[in-house]
Amino acid sequence: MYSADKWKEYRLLDAVNGERLERWGEYTLVRPDPQVIWRGEKKRPEWKTAQGIYRRANTGGGEWIKKELPEEWIINYGELAFSLSPMGFKHTGLFPEQAANWEWFVPLIKNAGREIKLLNLFAYTGGASVAAAKAGAFVCHVDASKGMVAKAKRNAALSGIPGDRIRYIVDDCFKFVSREIRRGNKYDAVILDPPSFGRGPGGEKWVIEEGLDELAGLICEVVSDDPLFILLNSYTTGLSPSANGFVLHKNAVRRFGGRVESDELGIPVESYGICLPCGAASRWTP
Repeated sequence: MYSADKWKEYRLLDAVNGERLERWGEYTLVRPDPQVIWRGEKKRPEWKTAQGIYRRANTGGGEWIKKELPEEWIINYGELAFSLSPMGFKHTGLFPEQAANWEWFVPLIKNAGREIKLLNLFAYTGGASVAAAKAGAFVCHVDASKGMVAKAKRNAALSGIPGDRIRYIVDDCFKFVSREIRRGNKYDAVILDPPSFGRGPGGEKWVIEEGLDELAGLICEVVSDDPLFILLNSYTTGLSPSANGFVLHKNAVRRFGGRVESDELGIPVESYGICLPCGAASRWTP
């Protein structure tokens, strides 16, 4: 498992009865998690003192029960800083398990010995964009949500990223990559974090089972002649790390050689001393 075990301002305190108990900087949150299928007793006192609780509704969706939770607060990961806020669908604006991927690709960028152009697709609030830019890459950040791109700009500013290091694009990722191929633009590294389902700014529909293989093929056409890495993340239930890895191998290894390594992403749970699985990552390197 790729474990995000270097956090100092985020802690996964406990996980039981379908919920996580988390410490985000100064604030403790309770959020639902479908991976937490085990039952048990909520022994930690923080379960009763959490400042924010997300409750699912029987009709779908849910809402935050906010006690003393601000609309925004900041946490740090080394030199990186991120803006957090209670968002829809239980989100906070950051997936802390992705730090395991940052720890992997940051040394690759720093040790490349050349300028790296990186394409970050479905880039959300820019955790990977900020980490890559801080390491020295020039990043093209693409997401279909104007609001998420605004949050990514906020995170870059908080982290002291120069304005010319990240180019922000609000667009459908599939269409953007197709246009980049026609333009002849190339990237030395690509990060993909596609949702299970989504809509582009023009109403374009994305279904991961239907589009991932084709998108991976397009990615191989926009990769430079001297590629550094391709990273594919997934949070889709039922889509295993091996399935992601198969898609990446089928497209990248057959074209460029190299190898793919795949595993679950996880965060250590303090109450148990083991990691909670939080997603899948497949990593191609030449």
